[in-house]
Amino acid sequence: MLTKSGKSLEEMIKKAIDDHVIKNSEYEEIIELAHQDGKIDAHEKVLLQEFNDLIAEKTVKRIPG
Repeated sequence: MLTKSGKSLEEMIKKAIDDHVIKNSEYEEIIELAHQDGKIDAHEKVLLQEFNDLIAEKTVKRIPG
């Protein structure tokens, strides 16, 4: 089931992927959003794992800011 926070998380991650960059502050917002409701559901876990993989592969670059 897709939760409201999961949908917001998905939108933020999609924007970063489309831009190919993410500011450190935006990354922190994503992490905060994932933890906002007190639990990370299965959908959010998958999104975060895939996003972190893209960062590790440098498909999405983390930048200061």
